[in-house]
Amino acid sequence: MTIKLVLFLMDHLHWLLLGVMVLVGVIASQTSIALGVVLAIVCGVGIHAFLHNSNPLTPWLREQDDQVVFLACRGVGVPSARRMYRWLPSDPRCRLCLVPFGGVGKLLRITPSRKNPGFCTDCLEAAPVGAYEKEVGVLFADIRGFTAWSEKRSPAEVADGLTRFYALASRVLTRDDALVECIGDQVMALYLPDFPSLGQRTSEVMISAAERLLREIDRQPAEDVLPVGVGIHIGLASVGNVGQGNTKDFTAVGDVVNTAARLQSSALAGQIVVSDEIYARAADHCPQAERVSLSLKGKSEPVGAHVIHARRGVA
Repeated sequence: MTIKLVLFLMDHLHWLLLGVMVLVGVIASQTSIALGVVLAIVCGVGIHAFLHNSNPLTPWLREQDDQVVFLACRGVGVPSARRMYRWLPSDPRCRLCLVPFGGVGKLLRITPSRKNPGFCTDCLEAAPVGAYEKEVGVLFADIRGFTAWSEKRSPAEVADGLTRFYALASRVLTRDDALVECIGDQVMALYLPDFPSLGQRTSEVMISAAERLLREIDRQPAEDVLPVGVGIHIGLASVGNVGQGNTKDFTAVGDVVNTAARLQSSALAGQIVVSDEIYARAADHCPQAERVSLSLKGKSEPVGAHVIHARRGVA
């Protein structure tokens, strides 16, 4: 019942805000028009703060259920919030709910997510602990032969190379609303079809992002070019915040993640290895992909996949 009430309020957010502000303004204007304007603004900011986890009910709500974010993405809650937030100053703003990081956002203490600075923490990290079965696209990009590569370099040079790789991959992949996590010598990016910007285009977006990443790497100075291979898969996984208390991480867990990692391990430098599921949804996007059958570690039977040779250096 509580979750349904929250979703109902989100679906009618603009009317709720307008009604409360008008009511407060009318009441206060009986005394002073200036006071009415001030109270209406304060009331609006207060409602925004309440909706962005700055309220005493948040801890209790998080103990009940954490599907509000996922359900809101599917319903009209997020579009309703986006229509309202886009009028608030000022850019930059969250790419999911459109709440601003500057202007009013500073008053609400809205901050960018560490997973993707294009999203706010309220849409990701501030969500409650708990994971739910959702479809998710998973992309792994790995430095091939990292052990041999790092053996020839000093620790400082290795750290510098990894830092540049992380920065480049994050910049390229977050452009398409991916949630990025850096793990050792590889980067994992999650693409949630529930996001309004992805939907049915998720598989094509992932392939395009992988091709763009390899092209950007190839454009680096010769001494900075890293041998990177990419693996992509899509399917059901447990998605959400995993952990306890403040020690938690928004991620995906399941066979789809393991399979994407194994596909990536089969990719040579400059290659993108996609699962049959990805290819079936985006065949027109990669007509030159080569069909292969791979024996992946941990898999009892060969796995069908397609290999895309990135058009490196092509804009």
